[in-house]
Amino acid sequence: MNRDPAWTVLNGARRDRRLRQAAPFGAALGLLLLTGCTNFEFPHYLDPWSTDGRDGGGAVVSYPALMRVGAAAQAGGDPAAAVSIFRRAAQMNTDAAAPLVAAGNALLEMGQVDEAIVALHGALDRDPHDPEALRALAKAFLKTGRPALAGAPLELAFQDTPNDAKLLQLIGVTDDFLGQHREAQARYRRGLELKPLDPGLALDLALSLALTGNYHEAIAALRPIATAPTAGPRERQTLALIYGLNGDRAQAAQIGRLDLDPASVDHNLVYYDTLRRLSPEARSRAIRSLGAAAPLSSQAS
Repeated sequence: MNRDPAWTVLNGARRDRRLRQAAPFGAALGLLLLTGCTNFEFPHYLDPWSTDGRDGGGAVVSYPALMRVGAAAQAGGDPAAAVSIFRRAAQMNTDAAAPLVAAGNALLEMGQVDEAIVALHGALDRDPHDPEALRALAKAFLKTGRPALAGAPLELAFQDTPNDAKLLQLIGVTDDFLGQHREAQARYRRGLELKPLDPGLALDLALSLALTGNYHEAIAALRPIATAPTAGPRERQTLALIYGLNGDRAQAAQIGRLDLDPASVDHNLVYYDTLRRLSPEARSRAIRSLGAAAPLSSQAS
């Protein structure tokens, strides 16, 4: 049996979550117990964070061990347990921003954006220039539909690392959401100078160009990436979208069929025609809402 106290913490976090999920049954059982035992004495509570779960005298869990186990829990698909462990690590090391950043990222993964913002602000209270906290906070604001709030942390991060390609991509994403497409395209192009043929940067540049009606340039930017052997459905179907917006139904259908069944391809072609008939503003909003536009908020990391 694994006796590492850090893994005991992980098991304790998971057990605590199961108990919270079973709270209604536990409350009812508690009422039954209390009605039958007027002099009932509750046992002493053992803090699961300070014991190894056996006799209260186990080894103290170290901060590095908590961070390792929290990361393992998140990688293993249990972000809720990871959040609990990272928060404990933050209590143990009150100077480090890393555990609160990790908790914030795990909360973002769970869709608990407001809680993530609180955790990330806490990280920045500890280290106002922590690059991961600044980026994660900007992503959180984008997820809440408040891109203007993402500007401040991104500006501070840019002052520290102006030649970080992924940071430039995230700034470009924010500019696109604000409707500042020319500025966004300049960010993506600079990022591609630093990291040529980066799929995320090329895709975001192509989408931004499409938002401004520069379809030929968008196709030129994305086609080498989307037709490469390493390309995935996201790159290919975004290229199909741009061909469709440009009125090239034959190319859109050809690319679409690489991942989709004939009925889905036909449906998409009709939708591309609908998008073309919209005003530029309405088309921009519709494109950003598409699954193909997901890289605008998810690729920069």
